[in-house]
Amino acid sequence: MFKIDDCVMYGMTGACKVIDITNEKFINGEDRKYYVLSPVYAENIIIKAPVDNKNIPMRKTISKSSATSLLNDMANMDVSWIDDDKTRNKEFNAMLKSGKCEELIKLIRNIYCNNEKVKSIGKKPHQVDDNVMKEAERLLNEELAIALNISPDEVIPYITSHIPQQNI
Repeated sequence: MFKIDDCVMYGMTGACKVIDITNEKFINGEDRKYYVLSPVYAENIIIKAPVDNKNIPMRKTISKSSATSLLNDMANMDVSWIDDDKTRNKEFNAMLKSGKCEELIKLIRNIYCNNEKVKSIGKKPHQVDDNVMKEAERLLNEELAIALNISPDEVIPYITSHIPQQNI
C-alpha cells in the first residue's frame, strides 16, 4: 500500500503524488478506500483511484540509483524493428501501457533509430510511431525527473551530459 506523499506512476496518466487516502461510502452502504492522486506535471487535476483497483497499473516511481543504472545500460538495450505496421503498433502499445522504464527506453530507441534510417533514405517516418514515441517520452521524462530531482525538460540534457554517447 502507498502512503501519503509517495510519488507513483499511475497508468497512462504518468507521475502522481498521493495526497490523501480516503474512505468513500456508497448508497448501498459499501465502504471503499481510495488513493487521492495529484498528477505532478498537470495542474488542477485530482484523481481518485480505488486502492484495490487491478485495471490501471500503479507503482512507486524508481529511485535515483535505479534511474542512473537504467540510463547507463541504455546503449545495451535491444533495438529490433518490426516491419509489419499492425504487429508493430500492437507491440509498441503494449510496451507503452506497461509503463516500465526499460520498455519505454526500448520503445523510444526503436522508433528513433528507425526514424533516422528512414530519413536518411529520404522518406518520412510513420506518424503513428511518432505519436507513440512522444507519449513514451512524456511518461519516461516524468518518472526520470522525479527520480533525478530535475524537471522533465531537463531529462534529455541530463542524459546527453551524463551518459556515454555510445549510440543512445
